[in-house]
Amino acid sequence: MAKKVDEFSNRWGIVLASLGMAIGAGNLWRFPRIAGEYGGAFIILWMFFLLVWSIPLLMAELAIGKHFKKGTIGSLGSISGKKFTWLGVFVTLCTLGIAFYYSVVTGWSLRYFILNTHNLVDYLVGSGTMNTKIGSDHAYMQSFWSSISNANWETLLCYIVTVFLAIWVLSKGVKEGLEKVNKILIPTLFILLMVVSAFALQMPGGWQGLEYLFTIDFNHFSNPTIWVEAISDSAWSTGAGWGLMITIGSFSNKREDVTLNTFLGAFGNNTAALLAAMAILPAVFAMAATPHEATEYLESGSQALTFTIIPQLFANMPGGPFLSFIFFGAFLMAAFSSLLPMIQLLIKNLTDYKLSRKKAAFVAGTCCILFGLPSAYSIDFFSNQDWVWGLGLIVSGIFIAFLVMRYGVTKFKKDFIDESSDFKMPHWYFRLMINSIFFLGLFLVYWWMSQGYSEYPWFDADGNWNVIDIYSNASIVTQWGIILLIGIVFNGWFYKKFVKK
Repeated sequence: MAKKVDEFSNRWGIVLASLGMAIGAGNLWRFPRIAGEYGGAFIILWMFFLLVWSIPLLMAELAIGKHFKKGTIGSLGSISGKKFTWLGVFVTLCTLGIAFYYSVVTGWSLRYFILNTHNLVDYLVGSGTMNTKIGSDHAYMQSFWSSISNANWETLLCYIVTVFLAIWVLSKGVKEGLEKVNKILIPTLFILLMVVSAFALQMPGGWQGLEYLFTIDFNHFSNPTIWVEAISDSAWSTGAGWGLMITIGSFSNKREDVTLNTFLGAFGNNTAALLAAMAILPAVFAMAATPHEATEYLESGSQALTFTIIPQLFANMPGGPFLSFIFFGAFLMAAFSSLLPMIQLLIKNLTDYKLSRKKAAFVAGTCCILFGLPSAYSIDFFSNQDWVWGLGLIVSGIFIAFLVMRYGVTKFKKDFIDESSDFKMPHWYFRLMINSIFFLGLFLVYWWMSQGYSEYPWFDADGNWNVIDIYSNASIVTQWGIILLIGIVFNGWFYKKFVKK
């Protein structure tokens, strides 16, 4: 009897998986913060890099996974050959580095949802003092955030619960697990975001926030930081270079339209980010004493916008506990929907290694919990991992672009993308973008590391290799070097176990 193939049931299963992968916590806290800092100028560049960087990479990844039907190591190793299988190992381990600390973000989102559920219940059937405290005591939410982000048992418990829940979903397979959950999560997420946006725009002064969001200050275009923010947010938000689309593509059937599915997922992700910004920025303007005060706050680029300020804003609105409950419900759904494909990436590689799906799910969950524990315990360790592997995504994008260039960009498009695509992009566009990604990525990594975000980027004051520093280049290079060494030293073994059959 032929083995039953685990595939998405239709196009919308793939699109929803793509949206679930892309729409994460960053859409609800990172994008609104940066858009609030730069306004419409950032949105223009953000959309520009969606077309230049993210969509070509996502198309390439989806096509590679669909063609080879393997995980990231097997698929990238198949197109690269034995000589460059280590590139696929780097992409895989880089994304797992993100998955391990991102699972902690999902734990945070669950803890905030529990807090806002408690607040709503107290508002409805209790005294409502909790909502008053959140809204009037500016130190309350800051203290809450500080407590859950450092050595907090509630954070550890929430983080472990979310990982176990993800493993339970994924152990059921793609069609019965991931696809069914996404059919509930993604539409609900969009509905919740639209509800919060509609309420925020109805508040006095809310429309000023929307106007600010789309106002273009041309002076921003001369600032190199906004260009880096735009390309990095597009790459990290859509999942370009993560290898997650390779995993999703490996569960698609041969008839799926790579180009159309990529565009639907990419623009759906950007729509969710804009909805989040359309909820948060109007809320800031509505609650500020003056439009000038709101603008000054947004332009400061505060990292605390979602975790500390948004609960305070909602607490001071009519029906605020309802809106806060809805918003953090959406936040939890976004974080969880992105965690699923990250863990699925590891499960797929383990099943390629011939582990059963349930054993692979158990191993993946165990790894996630063990390697995520340091980030759950220490916000400094979390920040370091975000710094190292976030930039590592750009390197992963460079590696994928290199493999496509090595194969031949036009030939790749004909063989992998156009074979079943009714919606086709011009050859010149794909060729130009892939080549641009390779060289732009190299420049971006060089530029980023040349800025020296640490006081001692390479060596500390005593001349020692500054690997312990959160934001040092030494920490980045050391951790990248470890996984590159693993890939190169065991290149032949990875090729034999994951590629050659």
